[in-house]
Amino acid sequence: MRTRREIALPFQLRDQHGASRAVAYLMLAGAPYNLVTGVLMKLGGPPSELIALGVTSVALFIVGVICWRRPESLAPRFWLLIPFLATAVVTGLNFATEDATTAAQLFYLWPLLYAARFLSPRVAYVTAMAISAGHACVVFNYAPMGQALTDWIAMAVAMVMTAWVVINLNQRNDRLRAVLEEQATSDALTGAANRRAFDEALHLAVRQAVRGGSPAALVLIDVDHFKQINDTWGHAAGDRALRAVADALRAAGTESQHLVARLGGDEFAVLLRCGPEEAFRYAERARAELDATEGLPGGPPAVSIGIGVAPHHARAAEELQRVADAALYQAKDGGRGRTSVVSLAS
Repeated sequence: MRTRREIALPFQLRDQHGASRAVAYLMLAGAPYNLVTGVLMKLGGPPSELIALGVTSVALFIVGVICWRRPESLAPRFWLLIPFLATAVVTGLNFATEDATTAAQLFYLWPLLYAARFLSPRVAYVTAMAISAGHACVVFNYAPMGQALTDWIAMAVAMVMTAWVVINLNQRNDRLRAVLEEQATSDALTGAANRRAFDEALHLAVRQAVRGGSPAALVLIDVDHFKQINDTWGHAAGDRALRAVADALRAAGTESQHLVARLGGDEFAVLLRCGPEEAFRYAERARAELDATEGLPGGPPAVSIGIGVAPHHARAAEELQRVADAALYQAKDGGRGRTSVVSLAS
């Protein structure tokens, strides 16, 4: 589940925990490196340069500790600015040390990899452009023109290709993760959500409803006499009937916040963000969709439906499941093939 801070970010942040650790590692490693190579190994140099490098080392260390211990205290835009700040720091240090060697320029890899791994592709390519500009400022000042031009072109191409490779690996991993998540949260027969995914969504919806958000309607559906369908027409026909029920439940939805799940066997559930009246109308639309199904042996199956709504009838997910289940049994006891909404007295 995403945190409130992650939801508020105006850009893609793939993994805030991983991003904060990556920044912390860089800062905590870069601070002593900069202090040793830029200050201690150059004692006797210009005082202004030594002071600037020393202050930079302290600042890097402080930011590293904050990223390690209290990343949530940093402004959301900090994570977007980090690759550009790191690029500026590397460029500034290379300027201060007048170092245009390839080894010094390799430090540009960190902001590029950070942007390509944790931010959007657009930010990664903009970071590559910023690195190219910073690298040009250094090499064209401290290297012969011919060598500077060759080094600058090679670095620019290497950075863009590195960003492209990392971005494509991220996208491939995202596709694989999406497939795995779908397999872990959906029912193979009907394509509906499974109980695990539905329970998570139901708990979240009820919490939001109790806190003043949109009501959470739980619609429970049982296929009437499903065993008789299997015994009479075979299990293949029973599977077709279950798929027809799931299709009807999906087709009846008229809003985006509409989750259909198969809880097991011939039991289905639908989560809607609406009140009792609209949930009842949804149930009747689903029944009409199912009744219009053609090609099933023995015709479309009948269903019994029970409805409970939070916070009208319950203030917790478990309680809502109990009252909706009671309404479902009321529909069955009333002759099946009907919809029952729990009363406030239930």
